Amino acid sequence: MIGATNLVFEILRNAKVLESNHEFPCIVCWGGGSVNQTEYDYSKIVGQELGLRCLDICTGGGPGTMKGPMRGALYSYKRQNYTKGRFIGLTEPGIIAVEPPNGMVSDLIILPNIEKRLEAFVRIAHGIIIFPGGAGTFEEILYLLTILADPKNIEDPLPVVLTGPKSSTEIIDAYLAFLNEVLGESITNRLTVILDDPEAVASYMQQSQKIVRSHRILKNDAYAFNRTLHISKSLQQAFIPTHASMSALQLDRNTSQKVLASELRRLFSGIVSGNLKPKTKDLIRKNGPFEIHAYPNLAEAIDQLLERLISENRMTIDGQYERCYKLLPIR
Repeated sequence: MIGATNLVFEILRNAKVLESNHEFPCIVCWGGGSVNQTEYDYSKIVGQELGLRCLDICTGGGPGTMKGPMRGALYSYKRQNYTKGRFIGLTEPGIIAVEPPNGMVSDLIILPNIEKRLEAFVRIAHGIIIFPGGAGTFEEILYLLTILADPKNIEDPLPVVLTGPKSSTEIIDAYLAFLNEVLGESITNRLTVILDDPEAVASYMQQSQKIVRSHRILKNDAYAFNRTLHISKSLQQAFIPTHASMSALQLDRNTSQKVLASELRRLFSGIVSGNLKPKTKDLIRKNGPFEIHAYPNLAEAIDQLLERLISENRMTIDGQYERCYKLLPIR
């Protein structure tokens, strides 16, 4: 959908985050707003290492590991008297209504919906770092890997690092186990896992930039906006979570990898909406939890991952989590 990409471009251009005279790489950092102190501190140290290399930071603009990298980079900028660094926050109306931007954000852009927000992330990224998080982070992972697994994007060298402190090893292993079991190992081969080593994460991002820049020059693409990256229509169409749309998700391993990944992305997007967004929460209060139908060979894997996210308090920032969904195996 060229129109969707053009809209994202125009929003970012008018927000002045695509200035042609700003040649410093932009590193997108994804991760949870509800994380423990160890994970927050780790993301801050990664931010310090990125800041020492004068890399811009882009996150969802919220708390937790969306704030940590910015705070860390600010410290490093100040140590070097570097004043050109940017802290870009990308959000959308339903999220900003319940999750105000953190105080580090210097450029806040509100995209029309979650799909435009996700596209904006990958279009402006020169590298992506993923910290542990909840359903929203896993939605982002699914969105990104679906794009990078597309044969049309096989040559794009966008570096992606999955990282966290040593204490996050089990949740990162759970992410990878789910993806490998449900979608196959081919979809995770674009992930580089670096545990408990902030310097190595930042060095990998910095060293990858020469390849990223060369590829975009070769493709006659703008350095600030990766327009040649192919994003399928299913990932650009707005998904509005309702009881009908969540119940209609095609969660069956017998479907193609591309279709299943897209449907799983919508599943996690709907759960995020049910957890956070007032309109969706009102629907659930009125009609009960979403009923999600999945074939048994998939329902068990989904349930195990979601239960781990819940048990580690990654699904809500405050209070005890109340499930906005019921997972119903298809008999």
